[in-house]
Amino acid sequence: MTDPAPDPMATARTHAQALVEVTGVVAVVVGGSHASGTADATSDLDLGVYYRQPLDVPALAHLATTLTGRPTEVTAPGGWGPWVDGGAWLSTDEGPVDWILRDLGRVTHEWERAARGEFGLYHQPGHPFGFLSTTYVGELATAVVVADPDGEVRRLQQAAGRYPQPLREALVGWLWEAEFSLAVARKATGRGDAAYVAMCVLRAVGIMAHALHARAGRWVLNEKGLVAAAGRLPGAPPEFAARAQALCGRIGTTPAELTAALDDADRLLADVRGDVRGD
Repeated sequence: MTDPAPDPMATARTHAQALVEVTGVVAVVVGGSHASGTADATSDLDLGVYYRQPLDVPALAHLATTLTGRPTEVTAPGGWGPWVDGGAWLSTDEGPVDWILRDLGRVTHEWERAARGEFGLYHQPGHPFGFLSTTYVGELATAVVVADPDGEVRRLQQAAGRYPQPLREALVGWLWEAEFSLAVARKATGRGDAAYVAMCVLRAVGIMAHALHARAGRWVLNEKGLVAAAGRLPGAPPEFAARAQALCGRIGTTPAELTAALDDADRLLADVRGDVRGD
């Protein structure tokens, strides 16, 4: 008889109960594919560790070592970049578990900004399009809370459960930059500057996908799968994902090819504008 498969939620509760005993840790949530119900046998268990300073990082490292049975490093806040923050990758008998640090004060601030219709896109290694500040809110809104002794994270999650109308309008309004990106790209077609045109097109496609998600009131957590997910949204332009993927995959190199790609991009943008306006 084979041993039963590990229960990810039981593993999450074990980690969470120990984590909230560490100074600075406020709450622990399950995120990623295990929260969305799309996990498979290869999926890591993602735990969002919400904290306030001072955070006892040595105590976290000691706990990680205890849970894995081997020395395990915990990266302090900021060590993984300004937005991904820090955390640890744990190899346990139950499978891989990722601790992802989130500064609760910063998450609360980004929720307040999002509620007012404010957002920012920032450089972050590993995020080629950029890290959208509303990601913090989306992570929390879609997570499963497993430890929250004071109920603070649950209250914030409840507030973030409704997608803010001002944010919807702001992200749809961001389409102006997609149009601008495609317009300035045309200045480079005569030189055959395929790299510049490609960067402009990718930027425009990313903005279109975000606008479609915002119109549908859906949080975006990552660029991975962003375009495909946008194509599945109710009311998305016909074949949006296939058209966007084709654009990104074949920009061309000659002035004629680059111009044709930009013509296709302009038509896709026009269809997205019609969708978000309800035309």
